[in-house]
Amino acid sequence: MGAKGIDAGDRAVDVTKGAIRLGLTGGIGSGKSTVAAMLQKLQAFIVDADAISRQLTTHDGPALPQIAAIFGPEFIDTSGALNRERMREVVFQNTSAKSKLERILHPLIRQQMLKQADYASSQGFACVVFDVPLLVESGSWRNFVDVVLVVDCTPATQLSRVEARNGLSAAVVQNMMAAQASRGERLRAADIVLFNDNCSLEQLASTVSAIAPKIGL
Repeated sequence: MGAKGIDAGDRAVDVTKGAIRLGLTGGIGSGKSTVAAMLQKLQAFIVDADAISRQLTTHDGPALPQIAAIFGPEFIDTSGALNRERMREVVFQNTSAKSKLERILHPLIRQQMLKQADYASSQGFACVVFDVPLLVESGSWRNFVDVVLVVDCTPATQLSRVEARNGLSAAVVQNMMAAQASRGERLRAADIVLFNDNCSLEQLASTVSAIAPKIGL
């Protein structure tokens, strides 16, 4: 376990010019959400892409009219929210459908995330964390953040964690992993790498605390 710090050999980040915008990402099962919670305890402001996506697609969510128009009304459930199970089945099997859904959701998610980040900066937070599972895959988030922190672990660890946590088969988890950026792609995008493999929560918290001064906390 360790961290690659932001030193003279990396991109310079000026911690005196308002809140640092940190892009936090990692593959499924990497422990990204745990790291986000630890950063929040250190007084970072967390902007959660998944939470915003759920808000956009809950009962009468602003993304639903476009989803119904493009995919059909059968993708809206009886409560007036997105039928997540049905949509999940479609987008995992059809890359075109996945792209269509992303074209609807991503601009709306980004708009809300930047709005929340501006609010956090106005409230004096030193670090705003953009918790974005598909930060590397989207290709555009690099333009909106100062630093990218990747929570990393081996593919074998990802597989065992998600199998245990979600009760899914190895084949299903492997398909989910294959739909994300590769480990190498994430590492190449990183300014800071936190290796979270075979370590305790206490060790992980210690590493997060060591990173904190590098991101304004």
